[in-house]
Amino acid sequence: MTTDTTPGYSDVFDTEPVGRWSAPGRVNLIGEHTDYNDGFVLPFAIDRRTTITVGRRDDRLLRVSSTFEPRVVHEASLDDLRPESLTGWSAYVTGIAWALGEASSRATSPAFSAAGGDLSGIDPSAFTGLDVFVESDVPVGAGLSSSAALECSAALAFDELWGLGLNRQTLAAVGQLSENEAVGAPTGIMDQSASLLGEVDSAVFLDCRSLDAEVVGLGLAEAGLELLVVDTHVEHAHATGGYADRRASCESGARAMGVTSLRDLDVDDLDRAADVLDDETLRRVRHVVTEDQRVLDTVRTLREHGAAAIGDLLDASHVSMRDDFEISVPELDLAVATAQASGAVGARMTGGGFGGSAIALVRTGDRDTVAAAVEAAFADAGHTAPTIFTVTAAQGARRDA
Repeated sequence: MTTDTTPGYSDVFDTEPVGRWSAPGRVNLIGEHTDYNDGFVLPFAIDRRTTITVGRRDDRLLRVSSTFEPRVVHEASLDDLRPESLTGWSAYVTGIAWALGEASSRATSPAFSAAGGDLSGIDPSAFTGLDVFVESDVPVGAGLSSSAALECSAALAFDELWGLGLNRQTLAAVGQLSENEAVGAPTGIMDQSASLLGEVDSAVFLDCRSLDAEVVGLGLAEAGLELLVVDTHVEHAHATGGYADRRASCESGARAMGVTSLRDLDVDDLDRAADVLDDETLRRVRHVVTEDQRVLDTVRTLREHGAAAIGDLLDASHVSMRDDFEISVPELDLAVATAQASGAVGARMTGGGFGGSAIALVRTGDRDTVAAAVEAAFADAGHTAPTIFTVTAAQGARRDA
């Protein structure tokens, strides 16, 4: 008989825990790189979660530990939190504390204005020290937003323990602020919104400009479908490189087209864009504009015809990300093509790209056949073996104890 020797909260901290909170990772069904362009997205929270156990302190220290680094404690004073001083994975926790303290001064920014929360009562000097212990089964680097799961579990816990009373849309904006400025990743608000607003067997149809969110039923099991995730184990880093370049290209394209954001363009504007933009910027813009339309078409199709009818939209999304936005990698392309050839209803890469995961919508009876085909294709190509698993749409962030 073996014994689990992984440390827990009480093995690391000398304070008593007062509660446990969790938040899920997410799969984006469709709508990639549209969020920071004020567009539309359709993610759902998944049944993989990050859990934090928290205890109160009688000083101003924020201490963070996890099963990732057993018995290593990252320590910061609440009086000294600055984006430039926050490093490593613990910045996803300490950055939330900083962003909550910063929120009232950002009340007029678009994300906080749209969220509509009351930020007037936030007094960072009244925040008390906390001990935080992190556990997670959301795969890191797989494009399933392990970062947002950690941010949102911390945001929900800190909001309650510090008595802030912020709504979930505001907590999503806090998470985005933290990721953008404390972590340094120029992401949109989709991941945090999915993690906080998700519901069972449903996707979150989010307008990233207004932050209006609607729950859209998926009905996968009823339709005899499952969603496979293929984790390629090609890791990506949103804080550097291609992600920031794509965002800058989108902003440049919007300026050249004379609009505030690419959300203000539609498919009919692409002919004019071809006369105004250089080839690369045109392709970046074309992806975002057509992807926004695919999100709208997917929501309509789900409501009118059900999940079995969205396959062509998933397939087209991958082609656009591969060819126009150029954020795929050979492993993702192989996973998608093999799944499609093996009977998947539809398949695409998911997440920010440059690695991570692909998703395949499959009939329940085809799940094992599709998974085996992808594993064989990776072996034949000499790629690292993928990890393949199913996910279901789950409840968003919550207090567990």
